[in-house]
Parts: sequence; structure tokens; C-alpha cells
Amino acid sequence: MTAVTDEPDVADVPEDLLDADGARIESASGLGVFATLRRGIEISPEITRGLWVTLLLASLAAAGRVVVPLAVQQTIDVGVLADGGPDVGQVALLASLAAGALVLAALCAALVNVRLFRSAEAGLATLRVKAFRHVHDLSTLTQNTERRGALVSRVTNDVDTVSLFVQWGGIMLLVSVLQVLVATGLMLVYSPILTAVVWIAFIPMFLVIRFGQKYVNRAYTLVRERVGAMLGAISESVVGAETVRAYGVADRTGRRIGASVEATRSAQARSQILVAATFSSGVLISNLVLAIVVVVGTFLGVGGGLSAGELVAFLFLVQLFTGPVQMATEILNELQNAVAGWRRVIAVIETPIQVAEKPGATTQERGPAHVTLRDVRFAYPSGPEVLHGVTLDLPPRTKVAVVGQTGSGKTTIAKLVTRLMDPTAGAVELDGVDLRDLSFASLRERVVLVPQEGFLFDGTVLDNAAYGLRGADAPGAQDSVSASEQAAQRAAVEGAFAELGLADWVADLPDGLETAVGQRGEALSAGERQLVAIARAYLAQPDLLVLDEATSAVDPATEVRIARALDSLTAGRSTITIAHRLSTAEASDLVVVVDQGHVAEVGPHAELVAADGIYAQMHASWVAQTR
Repeated sequence: MTAVTDEPDVADVPEDLLDADGARIESASGLGVFATLRRGIEISPEITRGLWVTLLLASLAAAGRVVVPLAVQQTIDVGVLADGGPDVGQVALLASLAAGALVLAALCAALVNVRLFRSAEAGLATLRVKAFRHVHDLSTLTQNTERRGALVSRVTNDVDTVSLFVQWGGIMLLVSVLQVLVATGLMLVYSPILTAVVWIAFIPMFLVIRFGQKYVNRAYTLVRERVGAMLGAISESVVGAETVRAYGVADRTGRRIGASVEATRSAQARSQILVAATFSSGVLISNLVLAIVVVVGTFLGVGGGLSAGELVAFLFLVQLFTGPVQMATEILNELQNAVAGWRRVIAVIETPIQVAEKPGATTQERGPAHVTLRDVRFAYPSGPEVLHGVTLDLPPRTKVAVVGQTGSGKTTIAKLVTRLMDPTAGAVELDGVDLRDLSFASLRERVVLVPQEGFLFDGTVLDNAAYGLRGADAPGAQDSVSASEQAAQRAAVEGAFAELGLADWVADLPDGLETAVGQRGEALSAGERQLVAIARAYLAQPDLLVLDEATSAVDPATEVRIARALDSLTAGRSTITIAHRLSTAEASDLVVVVDQGHVAEVGPHAELVAADGIYAQMHASWVAQTR
């Protein structure tokens, strides 16, 4: 059983995304690096929470890094080379002060780590929730523009790449930038000439890195796409394992997955080659700079421009300068990887929502459901119109069967009535109110869809049936429910199965209501899954029930159970059934015949048979086949 999708509040949806048609999920957002970072922070503002305090602590941690060069310079010039010989007391004092400063800097660095980890995890949790929420809010048409495994990858794998950078690269980048600035400031105090030598030597490297980042960015974007495609192919093959074995196409499937894995490996290898080249250039230039400073510094020292302590301290500062610069190349590469993942998540979040709740949406009282379709037209994205001006009036508490050939448009009518889609023209009304004007909470409470294949979550029969209870936790979340609530849920589920005439079936299960259904309900037969779905719908107590023929693929014994359960489920309730078997139409109050997107006939079964029209021909053909 699937309730009408819980759509987002319109306040969270930009106006230009409302009622969008033909939306598809783009492979990645087209934003630049800095625009991506800004948009990512907008989506997850927790990442920057308390940033100024973190920056202050990071500044103190970076300042602590220069304590050693200062202590070395003072120890050499004032302690070791003091007039009259080495001053042991001065050396001990300077060493003690340096140790204290280093401990303080270490504490600041630890606090920076803790604060960044907390803010990063809070922000990325928000990113995951918003991305998943948006995926859930997208219509099935939009979701089908990408493989499910690849779509899940965006909420999991791609967010992980962002997490890795924010928690590691973000910290290193912040501390490294501050360390470079502090080191540069102190180097200027010691020797402006040597400082200029250092910066001039690194300018070519900065230019090369900036140029190379474009290619690294493209490489990592391709990696993220390849990973998503690979996970999609693997997920699809795992879900379809039974079909793969049944048709003996394991080798073909293996080759397809192998090709996807190879494409991922190739993209990963190319990106790492670019990363290695960039990082190696940084190491080479850093070592050359150090050698140049030693040579130039020695000449300055000989000429009296630098003391021995100042030259040694300057060499320490160069190491503090070159270390972050070398690290920066790796950090920037991780940044490109994170940005590539961030873009793919942002692309999901910015995908237009086709069915959204309007501002000021109304809430209806519960009661008999009166459904009206007024000149409804519908066309799938980039396709021809499949419904052509459909007008229907379906009285409350009426059992309606919608029949027609495959592709006639009957399933489209069911999706429009449950507002899984909106008409491209016309209106679908519930008790005189356009579904687009109803709040989703009200619509979800009043309208429930039972699909042909009852989807079950990994859990027990009890868990899955209780999912229909308003306010009940999802399967697998029962640990958060109190004992009294669990007892009430169990009693309601037992009552539902009893009232549907299914108590004996539950009793025959290996563990009764506690029987595990497995992933997607695969531990049960198709008919048994449908029985659980019917119980779930019964517990939801909708005013309008929309069914996609629940007995079209089950054994005779189970069909009898399902038919009996459906009689109890539909009694006194407005029901629209997409009928694949005309026996369902025979038992209905009203039959709607859909032919090539038009409503061809409407009336009770007996009248339509007597009218000798399309339905009469369908019925005669069906009767002939069943004899």
C-alpha cells in the first residue's frame, strides 16, 4: 500500500519550481567552485556555525607554530652565542616558555578540530536529510530519469566526499592559510629580501595549480558520475538477480557490470595521475625554494644582514611556509572531489518539484468521497497526450471499475486521482475541491493507493501492516516506541486481520505477525504480500481507496482470500479499481470504459452489456476465454 506522497511545504520550494513539467535530474549542477561552496553553505548553514570563534582558535593554533622558530632564534643569539659564553638559564627559560606556548597551541588546535567536526557533521546531516527529502518529494516520472542506485549514491556516496573534505581538508585548509600568513609576517620581520625570494619562487607554482585545477575538477566530476553509474548497475543487477538466473544472462550482466567498473577505474586512475602530478610539482618547488633560501641567506649572513639565529629561524619559517603550500595542492584536489560530489547533491535538491503544495492549501473534513474529473488532459514529458478531455462524476460510496485496453489511460487516471501527478489541463476534484488546492496531509489521510504489487519493507508482517496506522513509526523503528504504543499497534493490526477474514492466514505463518517478510517482502509470495498491503490499507481507513487490480497474478486459493478481504476493505467506501479482470467490473456499481485516452462508456455492468458497445465486446471476449 502506498499513501499519496508527502510533499514539501511550499515555503521551502521556489516559485519557479512549482508545477514544472518534464523535470529531470541533471548529472551535476553547473555552478562554479565558489558558487558551489556558497550554495552548499546556504543549504547546510550549520557548517559555518560559530565560525568566528573557530577562526580565533585556529589563529592561535597557527601562531603557536611560529613559537619554535622564535625560540630557536632567541636561544642561539641570546643563549648559546651570548657574551661570555652560553647562558644555560636563559636557554632553559626560553625552552620552558616555548613548551608552554606549544601546549596552548595544541589545545587550540584540538578545539578547532572538535568545533569543525561538530559543525561539519551537523551541516552534512542537514544536507543528507534535505537531499533525501527532495528525492522523496520528486514525482516518479522525475525519479525515473536516473537509476535508483545512482540516485541513492548522491545521498550517500557523494555526501561522503563532501564529509571527507569538510572534516579533514577544511581543517587543514583553514590552519594552513593562517600558518602561511603568520609565517610570511614573521619572515618579513627577519628579512624582506628572503621573503620576496620565497614568494617569487612560488608564484609559478600557484599559476600552474590554478590552471591544473580546471582539469582536476573535470576529472573528479567524471569520477562521481562513473561511481553513481556503477552503483546503479550493481544495484539493478542485485535486485534483478532472479531474472538474471532465470534467463541465463549472468555472463552478459557480468560484462555490463565489468564495463561499468572499468569505466570507474579508468576515471579514478586519470584523476589520481593529475593529483600526483600537481602534488609532485609542489614538493619539487618547495625543495628548490629551501635550497635557494639557504644560498641567499648565507650570502646575507656573511654580509652582516642576518645573525646565525635569524638565518636558522628563517629556515624553520620557510618549512612552515612550504609545508602548507605542499599540503595545499592535496587539499585543493580533495576540494575538487568534494565540489564534484556537492554539485551532484545540489543538482538533486534543485530539481524542480512537479507536484507541490500550494500556499494556503485547505484541509477537508473526513467523509464519503465524491470524485470529479473536469475536462482532464494529460501528457507525459516529451510525449503525446494520453488523456483527452476526460470528464467523470463518481458518486460517494460507489465501487467504480475502470477498464480498457493496455495503454488506454486507465492507470494514468488512477495516478491523477491520487495526485501522484497533476493534469496538464482540467481539474481533478475531491468533494468539489481541486486536488491542487488541498493540503497533502488532508489528501494523504483521505486517499490511499493499493498498487498491483504490494511493496513491503524489510521487517515483520506486524511492522508492515502497522505502517498504515496514522502516526505509526516506519518498520524497523519500533525501538523508539513505548511498550504501551506497541501493544496498541499490535491489537489494531490483529483486529484488522480478523475483520478482513485473514486471522487464520496469519496463524498459519511460521511466526504469526512476527514473521519476517525479507527485503521487498521477498520471503512472502506475491499474493501474501498483497494480503499484508490490504491490511495496511484497512488500518489507514481512507475515504477513497484506489486499487490497481489486486488479484491479477495470484493462485486461486489466495485470490479467494484477497477477494474476501477486499469486500471488507471496500464496504461502504468510495473505491476506484483499475480492473484487469472483468469479474471485478461485474461486481462494481459503476464501470468506466477508457479507450485511447477517452471515456467511451460509463454505466452499470448490466446496462453496458446490453448497450452492445465497446464494453459489451470486451465482456463477450472475456466470457469466451473463461469457458
